[in-house]
Amino acid sequence: MNNRAVQRIRELAPSLAVIAALTAAWWGLVAVTQSAIFPTPWQVATGLYELVRDGTLFEHIGASLFRVGVGLLLAVALAIPLGLWMGWVAGAYATLNPIFQLLRPISPIAWIPIAILWFGVGDVSPIFLIFISSVFPMIVQTTDGVHTIERRYLRAAENFGVSRYTLFRQVVIPAVWPQIIIGMRIGLGVAWLVVVAAEMIALRSGLGYLIIDSRNAGNRYDLVIAGMIVIGLIGLLLDGAMRLLERHKSVRWRYVR
Repeated sequence: MNNRAVQRIRELAPSLAVIAALTAAWWGLVAVTQSAIFPTPWQVATGLYELVRDGTLFEHIGASLFRVGVGLLLAVALAIPLGLWMGWVAGAYATLNPIFQLLRPISPIAWIPIAILWFGVGDVSPIFLIFISSVFPMIVQTTDGVHTIERRYLRAAENFGVSRYTLFRQVVIPAVWPQIIIGMRIGLGVAWLVVVAAEMIALRSGLGYLIIDSRNAGNRYDLVIAGMIVIGLIGLLLDGAMRLLERHKSVRWRYVR
């Protein structure tokens, strides 16, 4: 085992120890209270195995990830160009920023009745909710990224007679990439929360539906907890995947201390 692997194990050891302690406390509390409803960790594990064995779990995961992926891609396609434009053009910022600041604090959950009214019960409604929930953080972060570019970069480019298009493509966009990634991470985190809530209300597939259906179909709280754990693990993996973008050579320089 190389030094890097040993170091990684040492970094994970405290977290794993806390998880083990919480699991033991959970098991102990259920045993002491002799709860007939709340499951033990072993019952949750067997319930999760049941979902894996019959393929139900992967169907629900696929449905949730599909909705999040489509909604997030639509948000990225709109938010990044719009945020760059608002950050670069003062008139666009003055016109659109008050509107976005008005809409941004509205909880995505509040849009659920509107989404059902407009798009009905199906995949389009949660995709719309994911789009609404993730587009505003990306717009704000991208716009702020443009506003916080160090003036020396722009002055240096102007001294070399760089055209406006080249300045925007080779200076502005690379400088804004870290802020864009932050906005994408925030948007993805909110989108993952929203899709679970939307699936509990308006759909018949996905991890949110799995949780609410398990509760309604015979109080299968082992499957409810299993679904919650899967949601947390996938959220952790998605955030880790987004963090990998920070290591790209076009972005990494901004994080140097």
